[in-house]
Amino acid sequence: MADSAKIDNTSLAIIKHLKDGRKPYSLIAEELSITENTVRSRVNKLLSDGVLEISGLINPDTLPGHQMILAALKMSTVELGAKAEEFSKLRGVISVSVVTGRYDLLAYVMLHPSADFTLLDFFRDELSKIELIQDIETFVVYEGIDLSVPYVL
Repeated sequence: MADSAKIDNTSLAIIKHLKDGRKPYSLIAEELSITENTVRSRVNKLLSDGVLEISGLINPDTLPGHQMILAALKMSTVELGAKAEEFSKLRGVISVSVVTGRYDLLAYVMLHPSADFTLLDFFRDELSKIELIQDIETFVVYEGIDLSVPYVL
């Protein structure tokens, strides 16, 4: 991973413009008063360093039959990074974070009840693969504001 000290204001401005992943490098260059070649080389460097990832994202509220949940897990181990990695490989899991507070891990999970992947299926078929879960609480996302995620199902 890149040294965060090497991420200067120009790179951050380019990243900000790439919120619209289809925005042409020529337009970014014009708006930042730099060359298109500079934008291209910086984006390539950010991609190769693992700082930036460009992908198609969806608004889960617009997908019929899909449902988002947040799962908060308390683990009975201090190996939280390893457990987060393990959890991230489960079907439907979009992202997992190691956090402070009452829980150790927070995860976004996409369900598709009309395709036989409900919350019950997630608990029975997926969560059962993870050992050392001490407690779990789930939160159904009724509406996500500015929530864009990769499609994982």
